[in-house]
Amino acid sequence: MSKCDVRVSVIVPCHNQGEYLNEAVDSVLAQTYEDFEIIIINDGSTDEQTNKILAGFNRPKTRVIHTANRGLATARNTAIGEARGDYILPLDADDKIGPRYMERAVEVLDRDKQVGIVYCEAETFGEISVKCELPPFSFPEFLLTSMFFCSAFFRMEDYCKTKGYNPNMIYGGEDYDFWLSIFELGRTVHRLPETMFYYRQHSDSMVHRMTREQRIAAMVQRFENHRELYLANMDYVFSCIEDLREELRERRRELLFIKSRRLFKLLDRWWRLKERLRI
Repeated sequence: MSKCDVRVSVIVPCHNQGEYLNEAVDSVLAQTYEDFEIIIINDGSTDEQTNKILAGFNRPKTRVIHTANRGLATARNTAIGEARGDYILPLDADDKIGPRYMERAVEVLDRDKQVGIVYCEAETFGEISVKCELPPFSFPEFLLTSMFFCSAFFRMEDYCKTKGYNPNMIYGGEDYDFWLSIFELGRTVHRLPETMFYYRQHSDSMVHRMTREQRIAAMVQRFENHRELYLANMDYVFSCIEDLREELRERRRELLFIKSRRLFKLLDRWWRLKERLRI
């Protein structure tokens, strides 16, 4: 078999998320586009239910790989190393996609060879259901904030030109870091206008558990991983810092004005009360 004998490989890392796995796989099997494979990687699950589900998992177009727990970045890299598709779609085991996502993404990637990443609109579900307000992709703004999620399509040939998902992103954000690697190849980013990705909300998700110090450490590591890209755009980065400083100064002035007005009102009330007491 040649390396790329299917068009799309959907890679699904799973660590103790077996209860959601069938829902994620069902959303892939329901796609209007049918030339794909699903690779589930059991990243050293310790949950008995998850391991039982994966041991007997038998779904169409789907295979399961079992490894020791090495983290999300390495799990994705391992699965991609086994993938046979021209295009890759990462999908977390507790999320799901809409039925036309693959069809619409493949259309774009086939039509425009310069496009390296295709994503869509998104909604959350689970504990919170809300439409995600994702901004259109814009660079260099992308250096400071991720504008889309982990489940975007990319090309296998582009992945092979990068170092893949970097395990040094120990506090998360390995997907954001990887998107920067694709962008560094000179690729463009395309956003589909339909809502076709659904992100399951958990109160104990990694994003919610991260401390301020961990978020800062992740940003520093991302800068180190893409130093040349950031240094080439430091004028933009520093201009954003200056904008934030000016906004902070303005808010302080507004707060001081509000406090002053309140103080004057209190003094005026005190003066009026004093005058009444004299009468």
